[in-house]
This record gives sequence, structure tokens and C-alpha cells, in this order.
Amino acid sequence: MSRCLARGCRFGASILIALLTLATSALAGPARIASINMCTDQLLLALADPAQIAGLGPYASDPRLSWSAAEALRYPRLSGEAEDLLMLRPDLVLAGRYGKRTTRDLLRAKAVPVAEFDVPRSIDDVKSQIRRASDLIGHPERADALIAKIDAALSRTRAAASRPHDRVLTVSRRGWIAGSDSLTSSLLAAAGLSNAAAELGLPHGGFAALETIVASKPDLILIAEADPAAEDQGQALLLHPAIQRAYPPGKRLVIAEQLTMCGGPMLPAALDRLTAALQRVRP
Repeated sequence: MSRCLARGCRFGASILIALLTLATSALAGPARIASINMCTDQLLLALADPAQIAGLGPYASDPRLSWSAAEALRYPRLSGEAEDLLMLRPDLVLAGRYGKRTTRDLLRAKAVPVAEFDVPRSIDDVKSQIRRASDLIGHPERADALIAKIDAALSRTRAAASRPHDRVLTVSRRGWIAGSDSLTSSLLAAAGLSNAAAELGLPHGGFAALETIVASKPDLILIAEADPAAEDQGQALLLHPAIQRAYPPGKRLVIAEQLTMCGGPMLPAALDRLTAALQRVRP
């Protein structure tokens, strides 16, 4: 009888170990995760174990677009099409809601799990996406750490904010204006600023003519480069004499585009850069 009891104990211990292993595996999240969107690329890089990252999207390693470009060089580059993803056979694919829909539909038809992420329009949206991504990836504690960094940067920005309600117009290539319902607006609001795009009727962004930009007379403009080069007509707009006269260096906030295109690990740097830019133009 003692032998049976011993065997029973050993069997019970084996079952317990197996259950604990399964539970640990579940908590660790999917073993192989791919991303086909530049913003989800950066969430994956910030929240996953290196061994979990099976591949990243086509723009992940482009330093002009991605804040995490250098880190992305360590991982396979995917085309964003379904074919290479099906060959890769990941356990999960992270994608943008406005990416190529046929790719996502084909992946789902082949039973590949796909998690879609929308464009964040506020700092709170970014925090929610970080929590969702970290839960999907299997490391919820990493969301807490990243959100704590964002909150710390927010506190620094709010402490440094002065002259509230200055109007800012964000101007990019060819006169693209960041909309009033955007992450950029949320960043500006954290610093006590307002997005002048609301006055132009551009809640979701859009192109504005040179004359409209000048006539809107914001207190400041936000651009991606301090000294943009006239590489093409789109970039040359920022060098037009009318822009130069209306918005000299003292009326320009400069924040690299990589910091405002997505929401995620770059957000603390974006807030700190905005704070520093305001201190330069409003000493």
C-alpha cells in the first residue's frame, strides 16, 4: 500500500508539474509573433522578449520613420504581404487597422490569429494600446513600466508648461496639417497648447495651401526638421519666403517625425522634446 501511495504521490507531482508548465507557457504569451505595421513593430520591440519576435514590417528599420529602427535591424524584415507570413507561421500577427485588408483577411482564412490596432488619437489611447499589446504578448508587467515612463514625462511637460492656449499648427510635407483629433493635439494639450487645425476645419488632418497656412497666423508652428532641405516640392514648401517670414526660428517647435507618427515607446521622448522645444522658443 505504501508503494501505491508513493506511486500516487509521484503521479500527482507529475500532473502538478505539467499543469504549472502549461500555466507558465500561457503566461509567457505566443512563442512567435510577427508585426506588419510600423507602429505595432515598435510596440512589439518594446514589450516582447527578443525570442518572441519572428519578424517585423517593411518600414521597421527605416530611421526616417521608426523610432526603434536600430533595434529592428536585429530581426527579419517582412514584406507585409500574406505569403511570407504564411511561410513564417507565427502564433500571432500584429497589424494596423488601416493596412492592407486583403492580407489580414487571408491570414484569418488560414487560421493565423491577427490583432488589429487603430491609430491612437490621444495619450490615453496610447496607454490602452500598450496594455492591450502587452497582454497579447504575455508580459503585462512591461506595460506598467512603460506607462510609468509616459506619466513621468507628462508630469515634466505639465510642470514646464507656460502661457497656456498658444495656438500651434503642425505643418509637414506639401502642407499636410495634423488634425485637431490626433495624438499630436493630445501632446500639445499636455503642454497647455491648442491645435490651430481646428480653426481650419481639419479634425482628422489634411492638406492646406500655403496661403491658408500663413493666413491662419498661429502663435507657433510645429515641424519635423529645424533646417529642412528642399529635396522635392513637398519639402520646399517649408522654405517658401512667406513661411520663413511668418514663422522664423523663434516661432518653430521642432520634433522629429519618428516621435509623433506612432504611440508607444517613443512617447516619453516626444513629450520631453516638446518641453525642450517650448523652453527654447519661450525662454
